[in-house]
Amino acid sequence: MGLTYSYDIYLRPRSVATLLTAMAERAPTARAGRSVEVTLPGGERLVLPFTSAFESDPVDCSTSGTLDLDTSLLFDLDDALREYALTGGPRPGADGRIQIGYIYATIRFASRLHPDYASVECCAATSDMSRLFARSASVRKLFTDLTADAGGVCCLFDTGDGAPEQVCWLGEPTRDTFPGPRFPDRRALVTAWSDPER
Repeated sequence: MGLTYSYDIYLRPRSVATLLTAMAERAPTARAGRSVEVTLPGGERLVLPFTSAFESDPVDCSTSGTLDLDTSLLFDLDDALREYALTGGPRPGADGRIQIGYIYATIRFASRLHPDYASVECCAATSDMSRLFARSASVRKLFTDLTADAGGVCCLFDTGDGAPEQVCWLGEPTRDTFPGPRFPDRRALVTAWSDPER
């Protein structure tokens, strides 16, 4: 099995719709023909330019704990993305952005770190994409921007191999690890989340 690196965003469940809408705004317009209607817990419906299990059939997760989406997103070019394009990746567009996908998004409406928060795990589909996720400042910025724009409380970069995760955003950009000196355990990390509702 190859590398499976991901960016994991944590936020209140009611903010999932905001995050998915922000992701849709960063999707290529060429995918507008492929879309999926999703019913979220609470009954809110979204039409997203993605698929679920590579299908466009409506997905009702109003009584489900998870939602899986197949996404493609546009990233601003940086050196790592230029190199990726030169080694067989997609070509940059005229607007200076590059389409990367599939990025598999798994939404858990009660996250593993804290059941009162949802998580959106955005996982690279291939080992080359995983290495790109690790190297590209533009990829990191897009996921931390999504976290901030949706009112998220935390964004982690996870290499999926049991190594400490990188804390990329915690109200502001950061480079701590979890577990690590500042966040030795789950409780320490969750306590640091900036959330006025707690």
